[in-house]
Amino acid sequence: MSIKFTKRVTGVLLKRGVSSIRIKSDAFADASKAITRDDVRALIKDGKVYALQPKRNISARGKLLNIKRSKGRRRGIGSRKGTRKARQGIEYKKLVRAQRRVIKSLKADKLITNDAFKRFYALVKGGTFASKVTLLNYIRSTGVQIDDEKFNKLRHI
Repeated sequence: MSIKFTKRVTGVLLKRGVSSIRIKSDAFADASKAITRDDVRALIKDGKVYALQPKRNISARGKLLNIKRSKGRRRGIGSRKGTRKARQGIEYKKLVRAQRRVIKSLKADKLITNDAFKRFYALVKGGTFASKVTLLNYIRSTGVQIDDEKFNKLRHI
């Protein structure tokens, strides 16, 4: 086939425009021989065909503000839009998924009953626990026997 085919298919595979696709000078023969998408995938994997990184345009004013923020400026109370929790690093989804993995593991090991699982699941969904450790401490306080080895293992699931 032609190099146009290789460029077009590479653009589709890498989710980039045809104009950003580049072929290394020593790989033109291989690129023109490519017939299928699998051939093009092999060229991409070998690094013979690649896409340029997208340009991210930013204004001079924006660059200046980013530099100031990296130094800690412009982060005072007057510049804040969201609540403290909204500006925090850890996301709700990430936290909840981790806690759900813990209670699913406990249920699989038959340390908690199905009713207890449902109760803990609802508490996790409501955002009752700040971390996996607080969840595990709460579960221990309800009378579930979790030995220290299992406790440490569950902390790092």
